[in-house]
Amino acid sequence: MAKLFLVRHGKSAWNKLGLWTGWTDIDLDEDGHAEAEQAGKNLQDEQIDIVYTSELKRTHQTFEGIKKTSGKDHLSHTPHSALNERHYGIHTGKNKWQVKEEIGDEEFTKIRRGWDTKIPEGETLKDVYARVVPYYENQIKKDLQNGKNVLVVSSGNTLRALVKHLEDLDEVQVCNLEIETGDVHCYHFDPEVKVIHKEIRSATSTKK
Repeated sequence: MAKLFLVRHGKSAWNKLGLWTGWTDIDLDEDGHAEAEQAGKNLQDEQIDIVYTSELKRTHQTFEGIKKTSGKDHLSHTPHSALNERHYGIHTGKNKWQVKEEIGDEEFTKIRRGWDTKIPEGETLKDVYARVVPYYENQIKKDLQNGKNVLVVSSGNTLRALVKHLEDLDEVQVCNLEIETGDVHCYHFDPEVKVIHKEIRSATSTKK
């Protein structure tokens, strides 16, 4: 029975400042490194055969933290652009809470959590779904079918889009989905690669 582990990267310097990061290549901050190491502890007892990350260094740094505390120094990772964070276009680098004051709660929520809310020069969550799901179906799912346990280290919106696919969430449900930095979402599959169980392992608790 194969397993898929989805880990959102640890907190970055821009996460801490409340800035929309998107494709900007920002390092983890001190808290983010600690979250990465906690994710590693939450994966200590798991076999991991294959690792995929985005092209962004905050996911690479998170993977290094996972290796540090999980005892899995032998692992290497394959980066791919399909796993990159959502592109925030004209909002990249802006303070989220200042934007919220400028445009109001309703429009802010649509931009931040909506399924198909356009951002000039950027991506919608639907756009992210359109690149991450084919990568899952064509690459990651094949690994799972072969009985391999797979770790994916990526960003919040990318993982939200993938979880929508894995759990068959509707557009309202995915808008309400939050994946915290450093969280480990663990999926168990049957031989047909259908999800039969899920648990979330965070820095403070394990939720089922």
